[in-house]
Amino acid sequence: LSACHDPEMEARSNEMPGQPAPAFTLPDTNGNQISLSDYRGQFVVLEWVNYDCPYVRKHYDSGNMQALQRKFTEAGVTWLSINSSAPGKQGNFTPEQVNDLIQSKDAAPSAYLMDPAGEVGRNYGAKATPHMFVINPEGVIIYQGAIDDKPTTDTDDIAGARNYVDEALTLAMQGQPVEVNGTSAYGCSVKYD
Repeated sequence: LSACHDPEMEARSNEMPGQPAPAFTLPDTNGNQISLSDYRGQFVVLEWVNYDCPYVRKHYDSGNMQALQRKFTEAGVTWLSINSSAPGKQGNFTPEQVNDLIQSKDAAPSAYLMDPAGEVGRNYGAKATPHMFVINPEGVIIYQGAIDDKPTTDTDDIAGARNYVDEALTLAMQGQPVEVNGTSAYGCSVKYD
């Protein structure tokens, strides 16, 4: 979990709420170039993911992440899963492997983006998987951090958890202020070079 305690990454992500989301263009698993600017005018969720991480498995094995993805994509939110694992590191998969994993996990992101150089992850200060960012239609980050307040790998903890992503999106989509705009992400460190 060393990257989770990297003061520079922590400072970068902590400064994000209220700031414009850094622009990026990344390839998805089907070879399309996806730019954040394509979704201006929409709410966007960025989910840093590594399917080999036990903290990520907690949310996918339970169906929690997929339910959240479907709830909000059906409401018009764009959900971009991003993997910043470097080649040869845990969680770095080929596009074909990712597509198979998405299907086997019944995941429902709008797109799964490949960031093997870690440039986008570092620009956001993404330090853990899962590390979540919510961006409003004006392109401003309104939440960054953990998915919830239960930093464990135990699926039994999901039922009683405060889901910060659900809360931020629900409030913002109703035109209400987001009560908690930043928390410390928990999980496996992002496997940068």
